[in-house]
Amino acid sequence: MILIGILSVQAGAGIAKNLFAVLPPSTVVWLRLLTSAVLLTVVARPALRGRTRADWLVVLGFGMALAGMNWAIYQAIARIPLGIAVTVEFLGPLALALIGSRRALDLVWVVLAGTGVVLLGRGDGAIDLAGLAFALLAAGAWACYILLSAATGRRFTGTSGLAIASLAGVVLLSPAAVAAGGTALLDPRLLLLGLAVGVLSSVVPYSLEMHALRRMPPRVFGILMSLQPAAAALIGLVLLGELLSVWQWIAVACVVGASAGATRARRPRPDPGPQDDREQRAATPRPPGTGPVS
Repeated sequence: MILIGILSVQAGAGIAKNLFAVLPPSTVVWLRLLTSAVLLTVVARPALRGRTRADWLVVLGFGMALAGMNWAIYQAIARIPLGIAVTVEFLGPLALALIGSRRALDLVWVVLAGTGVVLLGRGDGAIDLAGLAFALLAAGAWACYILLSAATGRRFTGTSGLAIASLAGVVLLSPAAVAAGGTALLDPRLLLLGLAVGVLSSVVPYSLEMHALRRMPPRVFGILMSLQPAAAALIGLVLLGELLSVWQWIAVACVVGASAGATRARRPRPDPGPQDDREQRAATPRPPGTGPVS
């Protein structure tokens, strides 16, 4: 289920990139988030009453991180190959996992990830600097997303906080996305393709992750999620014809290895209770732009 979810989210990104010729990235992101927000709201039916000011600040911050993460990674893949964009974005949760560590072994993963970043600059032709900057912005937003996801999970039950955050992200992106999309948003074919991106990139992987996490520890889930950059590179090759150089493939392998190593080396925690388990799952790194929903 995890592997199918990984392929689904990257296939959604591949379809999204093909849409950029007729719809700007911000509009495609908006359609993707809109699909997720509507479906999550119908399922979760979040209660809005009785919330504190702190609750609203956390969940709205979560929505901003969610929207920013998706917007930035789509801006990146519009400019650089999908595999490279996702590899750079994956540095966000990897850095978050390594920050504050006092173990000597984690220095190995830092060096391996740093080697991957250096190698990304090698290959045939120059890499678009704006694309790399957007990918780094997405990495930072993903790290914020993980922290705020955990905080939201402590304040809201089930997927209600995620539904509210998704709606906030849609509202935040609406003015720019609708203005950029213009009359193209009246084309039923383009709307259906945009909704398909939402289903592939959000609904399918999120549903599969929920079922998979009932059958495996979050630590194992994190290791499997480390395959995201490699999957993105393969989807970019198959769907988009994006050929990476040998050095760039090695760079992807370095980041995948660093992420898997950092996750695998974590000491297993005691079996969590229901509340702790929800928080731990909320903090587990998710696919780019998906989080649970992106």
